[in-house]
Amino acid sequence: MPVVDVYYYTDPACPWSWALEPAVRRLQHECAESLRISYVMCGMARVFEDPGSVAVESLHASDRSGMPVDGRLWLEDAPRSSHPACLAVKAATEQGDPAPYLRRLREGLLCRRRRLDGTEALVEEARMVPELDAARFRIDLGSHAMLEGFAADLDRAAAVPEQHRAPDSARPQLPSLEFRGEDGVTHGVYGFSDYERLLDAARAAGAATGSSTPSIEEALRRFPTMATVEVAAVCELPGPTAPAELWRLAVGWRVKPERVGNGELWSLA
Repeated sequence: MPVVDVYYYTDPACPWSWALEPAVRRLQHECAESLRISYVMCGMARVFEDPGSVAVESLHASDRSGMPVDGRLWLEDAPRSSHPACLAVKAATEQGDPAPYLRRLREGLLCRRRRLDGTEALVEEARMVPELDAARFRIDLGSHAMLEGFAADLDRAAAVPEQHRAPDSARPQLPSLEFRGEDGVTHGVYGFSDYERLLDAARAAGAATGSSTPSIEEALRRFPTMATVEVAAVCELPGPTAPAELWRLAVGWRVKPERVGNGELWSLA
């Protein structure tokens, strides 16, 4: 099976990356083992000069995508910077796929009101990820190698063609994904997009598709927490079907909701 390398330019605090989660997760299921994703940390803000703008953007992103958000963190006790969280993702990468940890950070920053800009808070999130050894994570987080890894990510982001960069920035629009197959040709999707564009780019790069549609419980075994709109996307349940099925399963104690901001995150009961 051909493997497509994917470079995902993102930041744990990026509201539009959070909004893209339904499309990315559906793509991960649809393309199964065809995609090899590398997360490129772009350092959205060395210092959040206007954290209230993140709250506003998160509401816009939620309205567009249906993903739950709670912007009060950014109005009451905002993180100083997104760079510590970016370094933490690099530390998680030392132990394998950082996606589960990155997901924890996204949830914490965008809908669980957790100020994730210090060592203890970042290590505590690592303890909640079964794949991570928290003691090793703490050591890696404080190492010079993480600074070098983050710097390499910033260099890669700065190499994206100028027409795809965010205004007045040396990084691409967030989120952006580049798909590269065996022929070395890059098929990029820059800025917030929809599932169809991501799928077209993945196929153009040679990704195999065609996985069967999972049940809700199968989806939750792969993705331990899911918003309602993510369940709708991955399980292909249109309209009111996804919330109706989720609450039906909740009544039977098979799944459970966690109220976050203006929506729910679901997990297996």
